[in-house]
Amino acid sequence: MAGWKGKVAVVTGATSGIGRWVAQDLAAEGATTVVVGRTDARAVATAAEIRAATGNAEVYPIGVVDLALRSETARLAGTLLERYPRIHLLVNNAGAYFRRREVTAEGLERTFALNVLSPFLLTARLLPRFVESAPSRIVWVASAAHYGHDLDFDDLQSDHDYHGFRAYGRSKLAVVLLAREFARRLHDQPVGSIAVHPGFVASGFGRNNGGAAGWAIGFAARLFGRNVRRAAEDVVFDAIDPSLATTTGAYLSKRNVEPGSAPSQDMVAALRLYEACAAAARPFL
Repeated sequence: MAGWKGKVAVVTGATSGIGRWVAQDLAAEGATTVVVGRTDARAVATAAEIRAATGNAEVYPIGVVDLALRSETARLAGTLLERYPRIHLLVNNAGAYFRRREVTAEGLERTFALNVLSPFLLTARLLPRFVESAPSRIVWVASAAHYGHDLDFDDLQSDHDYHGFRAYGRSKLAVVLLAREFARRLHDQPVGSIAVHPGFVASGFGRNNGGAAGWAIGFAARLFGRNVRRAAEDVVFDAIDPSLATTTGAYLSKRNVEPGSAPSQDMVAALRLYEACAAAARPFL
């Protein structure tokens, strides 16, 4: 076990894809690793697999019915705060692409709710714990899909003229902006906040859509996607490597700091997005 023994790392979307291997790699580093998954059964099974693979007994599951629901994200935050007096790393990995516009039981468009509002709410709720646990770090799993997009602040939930890939790209632009805005707010604290693009990965991304869309994404991933293990290794490197310990507010791709798109560098938009998310999350903050 390496130098993360005694430190607590939380990974959302940790029962499959990149999140699954990020959680295992963190456990292999000795971290007390919290596996957050879609159901109790999947989280429990994944945590057991990681314990067996790494020899680290400190791997714990938390099942969440649906992170697109603010109530469920708030419940997750409450559970984490109750169980862990210190939290040193949060990897906001959970997210998805939805070909058709869907609305959650709370009345929010699902791409925005899952990919943007949920990590915002979870991070905001845990923020005092990160400060108490510092040095600590928040990692937002982003995507190069943010290039070519701007945010429409009059239609953050894509009420008009919904396109799945545009909604997804905008959500990943929002993730980069939130990573930067949290970094700005934490500038006087030893708490880092970075956005990480792991590459187009050969995983289960997009398969939730089924049909031709799910098949096409899966086929492209098999042909052109990065190995999921290698992508996870890059995320973990960005999260815990000492060479990046003071890097904050950055967008990283394959272990390198990159500028990101011009809209992703707009700190006026970052503040505006933060305030919009805070308003949408306020009943649960």
